[in-house]
Amino acid sequence: MTHIVICPDSFKESLSASDAAQAIEAGFRRIIPEAKYTRIPMADGGEGTVQSMVDALGGSVIPVKVTGPLGEQVEAFFGISGDGQTAVIEMAAASGLHLVPIAQRNPLLTSSQGTGELILAALDKGVSHIIIGLGGSATNDGGAGMACALGARLLDGEGNDLNPGGGALGKLDTINLSGLDPRIKKVQIDVACDVDNPLCGPNGASTIFGPQKGATDEMVAILDSNLSHYASVVEKQLNCDIASIPGAGAAGGLGAALAGIFGASLRPGVEIVIETVRLHNYLADADLVITGEGRIDSQTVHGKTPIGVAKAAKLHGLPVIGIAGAVSDDSQIVSEHGIDAIFSITPRVMSLDEALDDGARNLERTAENIARLMKMAVHIG
Repeated sequence: MTHIVICPDSFKESLSASDAAQAIEAGFRRIIPEAKYTRIPMADGGEGTVQSMVDALGGSVIPVKVTGPLGEQVEAFFGISGDGQTAVIEMAAASGLHLVPIAQRNPLLTSSQGTGELILAALDKGVSHIIIGLGGSATNDGGAGMACALGARLLDGEGNDLNPGGGALGKLDTINLSGLDPRIKKVQIDVACDVDNPLCGPNGASTIFGPQKGATDEMVAILDSNLSHYASVVEKQLNCDIASIPGAGAAGGLGAALAGIFGASLRPGVEIVIETVRLHNYLADADLVITGEGRIDSQTVHGKTPIGVAKAAKLHGLPVIGIAGAVSDDSQIVSEHGIDAIFSITPRVMSLDEALDDGARNLERTAENIARLMKMAVHIG
């Protein structure tokens, strides 16, 4: 019996990864009903990671009220696996840019405190493993807010706690970890990080990502200087060189705190997801792999879900089909990275809103046509 493994990412703003997998299976089943189908929702650490992991691990999404980027209460969430041992956190759920109105965006003030509160909520569930997806942050505080939520104290020269935000880090004198929640040392923390930007400098958190969070040129200079000072204090007092860690600049320096202060492992997000959902177990007896996401282009090869899935599939010698809402002119580069054929689900010229609304129907129809083509090819062969 032919075994087809279906493992797409979400089609952003249109379909969750689970919904996309169901649509692909429905299209294929119409033509090849006798095949065995395995659906594995995927993600790469960004938006939708919690839902994809919860779907794949038979878990649930837990709502939590936390402190938002500007100190207000916001409704956030995290996921927990069916066995209760793994928590999945999207830092953007608590500290994301979408939580701050455009007119109020100011990374001198925004804090990652809410992300720390999500970690605390996960610890309260007794998990042994926490996966944290970085991306979409409103913050540039080097993870200071998160660390303080977990019991650390960042003090100025007079022994006062620093104000929230990246603008206060220039006054940092002492880091006191004596009050750190002891449970944090007993869990494995994996950080889904798909950028390798350093903490400081021309490619650092402030320079590259600060402007999209509301930073002016003047703010960028202040923030970069403050993060450099922060790194020097961490190195001096905690004996950890966070400035040189690849990916330390992710999420406004949250990657630096997670790796340097909490000993977390920074890894490509799709690798973490592949490992957690045990994708290789399903690929071992598969005959075909189908993956996809909202758009396949030249950027797909830089750590996106379809390429991660394709690389895993090629370890088992499997053919891979990629399906996307849109396929760019430069998308053929993915063929050099394991995807054997790509298809766009857009059947005609249409508005973006129409494409998003019709995503499930178009995806199912495209999957059906691919299955028809496969069946015809077998007949010809």
